[in-house]
Amino acid sequence: MTATLASSARPADVPALDVAAIRRDFPILSRTVGDKPLVYLDSGNTSQKPRQVIDAMAEFSARHNANISRAVHTLGTEATEAFEGARAKVAAFINAPSVDEVVFTKNSTEAINLVSNVMLAASLDPGADPRFRLGPGDEVVISEMEHHSNIVPWQLLCERTGATLKWFGITDHGRLDLSDIDEVITERTKLVSVVHMSNILGTVNQVDRIRARARDVGALIMLDASQSVPHLPVNVTTLDVDFMAFTGHKMCGPTGIGVLWGRYDLLSVMPPFLGGGSMIATVTMGKSTYAAPPARFEAGTPPITEAVGLGAAVDYLSKLGMPAVQWHEKELVAYALDALESVPDLTIIGPRVPLARGGTISFDLAGIHPHDVGQVLDSEGVQVRVGHHCAKPVCARFGVPATTRASFYVYNTPQEIDALVAGLEKTRKVFG
Repeated sequence: MTATLASSARPADVPALDVAAIRRDFPILSRTVGDKPLVYLDSGNTSQKPRQVIDAMAEFSARHNANISRAVHTLGTEATEAFEGARAKVAAFINAPSVDEVVFTKNSTEAINLVSNVMLAASLDPGADPRFRLGPGDEVVISEMEHHSNIVPWQLLCERTGATLKWFGITDHGRLDLSDIDEVITERTKLVSVVHMSNILGTVNQVDRIRARARDVGALIMLDASQSVPHLPVNVTTLDVDFMAFTGHKMCGPTGIGVLWGRYDLLSVMPPFLGGGSMIATVTMGKSTYAAPPARFEAGTPPITEAVGLGAAVDYLSKLGMPAVQWHEKELVAYALDALESVPDLTIIGPRVPLARGGTISFDLAGIHPHDVGQVLDSEGVQVRVGHHCAKPVCARFGVPATTRASFYVYNTPQEIDALVAGLEKTRKVFG
């Protein structure tokens, strides 16, 4: 296996990433694990952070730290400008029609829970917008491909309202099975929430058909884009969905910051999620009224430094160019799929072709538990994730309790995939 990437399919106007230069931006990539060079193949879990993000957060803490939207002094003004500047950067990154459609949360899980809890609150209010009200006979649709954060909130909502949860299955090739779409999404469906890119299979779902059916029956549609926004160009205007959730720490940003994007006409009629300071218009002892979005959904002091870090991450990825990021990972995936197919007794769980899939590959090594695989790989400096990846239904669908998962990002090289393959060969010898 030669350590080069095929590039003939890459469009002429999409440059190749300068991976050597990118790697110099990530201090952690220079460290070792034991006496082995670090090979970080766990970016689907959390990505590493470039110096530009680390420095932006340190600079904010050292020189501009203050609370936002409640002080007239210089530091308060600077902090507010930095926080709202980050919001504007995120809005531009996903081509949101309005910066006011970007709600900061602490992660994508909270973003999804925000929508489900708002629908629960609306369901208890006879005067609420009927698009958000659920009761017996109504339906929520997800898929078997979801991770737990896009399953459990909807289970809770259905249990509490009497609505029914339905889902799409997965084909043997790791694609969404939409053969029964008209039976799954019906006139009783109030909301469809599906993953844009699977965190375990790597599948990138084409949402056009799902969106069209949801629109036909008047249902809202939400995308869990935690794995897609960091890895490919995502344009909410083109996608034409109603809500989208993603998180900062998988896209070179810090933990503790996530995003709910929502159409403003929907956000503006949704009841609050959490109550407290910053989300109100007026408060009396008898009643409160609420601020316009996004403030309505950002009660209390938000993750200010983390938002600044996310803004710096957006700057970093934008400078690289998301089409270039996407193509780098396409080429890595093609290389990795070929390399992994050469490992005896290894079964890839998910699409085995680099078409409509991202830089995440899960696999099973026959007769060897993924935890053992992970331990041997770690001894070689190769960091992968093992387990059910917070997606137990996907593992059950493919008849495995857990998998080993390698996930790639802008700083990964074909040489690191070769190190993964060599580590797997060692694993087979140890447990063979």
